[in-house]
Amino acid sequence: MGDPSTAFAQPLITSNTHCFWFSTKISTSIWIRSFVWSAYMSADSVATLALGILARNLACDSGEGKLNRNIPLQLFWTPFLILHLGGPDTITAYSLEDDELWSRHFLGLLVQTGTAFYVFVKSWGDNHLKFISIPVFIAGIIKYGERTWALRNSNTKNIRNSLFPELLPDFGVGKAEREESVPRDVLRQAYHLLKRLKFLFADLILDEYDQRYCLSVVSNKSSEEAFELVESELGLFYDVLYTKATIVYSKYGVFLRCSSFFSSVFAMIAFAVFIEHPYSPVDISITYLLLVGAIVLELYAFVLIILSDWTKLWLLLTQKTKMLGLLNYLKGVRIGKRWSRTIFKYNLIKFCLKKQDTMWIRFQKLLGIEEIVAKHLNIECHVVDGELQNLIFQQLKERSENIDAIEYKMLLSYRGDFVLDQMNCFELSWWSIINVEFDHSLLIWHIGTQLCYWDDVKRLEETNNRESLNKKETNNRESLNKYSKVSLCLSDYMLYLLVMYPNMLPKGIGEIRYRRTCVKAIRFFQQRRRKIGTKIDEACYELYEVGNIDSLLGVEDGSVSVLSHGSELAKQLQSLESKEDWECEKKWEMINKVWVEMLAYTAVNCGWKEHGQQLRRGGELLTHVCLLMAHLGLSDQCRPRRSLTR
Repeated sequence: MGDPSTAFAQPLITSNTHCFWFSTKISTSIWIRSFVWSAYMSADSVATLALGILARNLACDSGEGKLNRNIPLQLFWTPFLILHLGGPDTITAYSLEDDELWSRHFLGLLVQTGTAFYVFVKSWGDNHLKFISIPVFIAGIIKYGERTWALRNSNTKNIRNSLFPELLPDFGVGKAEREESVPRDVLRQAYHLLKRLKFLFADLILDEYDQRYCLSVVSNKSSEEAFELVESELGLFYDVLYTKATIVYSKYGVFLRCSSFFSSVFAMIAFAVFIEHPYSPVDISITYLLLVGAIVLELYAFVLIILSDWTKLWLLLTQKTKMLGLLNYLKGVRIGKRWSRTIFKYNLIKFCLKKQDTMWIRFQKLLGIEEIVAKHLNIECHVVDGELQNLIFQQLKERSENIDAIEYKMLLSYRGDFVLDQMNCFELSWWSIINVEFDHSLLIWHIGTQLCYWDDVKRLEETNNRESLNKKETNNRESLNKYSKVSLCLSDYMLYLLVMYPNMLPKGIGEIRYRRTCVKAIRFFQQRRRKIGTKIDEACYELYEVGNIDSLLGVEDGSVSVLSHGSELAKQLQSLESKEDWECEKKWEMINKVWVEMLAYTAVNCGWKEHGQQLRRGGELLTHVCLLMAHLGLSDQCRPRRSLTR
């Protein structure tokens, strides 16, 4: 006979998931996401196993004609399994696929609830526990139903259908006459823009008024305010896709929360006061733990509701004058951040330098995990600071202002060549960007940026050894520290996307080209292992100084490798400083703008489904940039600015 205490495993799993899931909205930690994933995936299976064991124990004892004295208490656990299967309010889906497969979860609701009801009815007898079980059972069915209904509301088809009633009656300018003016509060602005984000997510085109409204909200903001607005907007959209927000934050949801809470409290009091305990101490302890756990989770959910952006938004929209004090307090309270505010960086040269054929590496290859382990060990985290936000936002605003002057589709197609053409670097633009695929261009500029930076560092170190510094050399040192780090950050971030999430980049053979480049780089560094060791500066010096890398690596097919192109790019960038009116500062300003333009090109060519998937991983800078561009009219889901004036 199975161990009835197995039924206790499910509440433990879902309780821990409740506490950790909120952090996945703002956390990029792989450990937290792995724990939440394992708990989410195993929840239904553990519940099914627990219900099966309870049903089997009941059948066995009934067949023997004598009911074990602990069985009634163990069967009292059944409603709690359904209650916890409903999950916390902060999690309904782990990925967008769960929303699309809501009907499968509905089938699970029927099967699990049916099994629990069978156990509940079969155990019906002369026992007071059955009366305590009824409210808990009802609360469990309500919560499980909420979860399934939230999944249904969040799938792409239903989001798209929910927008049609707004479109059909008054599509166009008529709606503008009834729309409120732009609110001052960021949260209300985010809520109004959320409606436009749903249009984008559903692959619909924004109408004339929506585009003007978005532009009026965003265009006059500072970079910090603009990113805060987008952060709030994506935070609300995350709740729509992955939580019970569409149900919980309503009159119906408040009623259900109160019902569920008071049902758990009633069960706790009734069990402690009215029920005699002729059961084993272990089963009694498990029962109290289940009851206390249910109450604590309800209280925790209530706290999250009170401190959520949705509650603040409700107070702002309804203008509750008697609650202004609470509103002012809530404005200063926030559980964590709305997104991680970090980006990951991946450096190709560092990765290739660390690559060694050790016993541990061979063991990983045997298990088939060597590649994924190596990738994650080479990832670094970087905080998105105000300087990076300002550079991105200002360049996007400049592009938005040029919509009328430049062909609309052409403006969206620039991926670094527009900046280079403005700087009269036509030849550089042609061979390193225009004449190659985007992923090829990305790798070339990633390597070229690295080599250019370390060559500048080398020159500055030589300058430091001199007794005096002239004015130009001092300016070079300051500009290198100020501008190059932004370029290096974006360079490594873009490569991180290519390596870890290639689906977010335009279609191409980026993964294949990256692997080929790594093979050649590893071979090049291994030939010079004694000289360069594992120092990235020495490795970059070697790549920069070597004349013909392909001939040294034995490439005889006449093709030019990414390494050679990257080295050539670095040399041409360094040669710019020998021209009139070109200094280190101007060179790095240009490189910064090239990387921002590449980032913008990637953002506008990434599907919204991919952006939505990244929200559950803590969010991506690319998603924030894409949404900013859409608000500024820089999206293929926006009409050309000139057509709006007709």
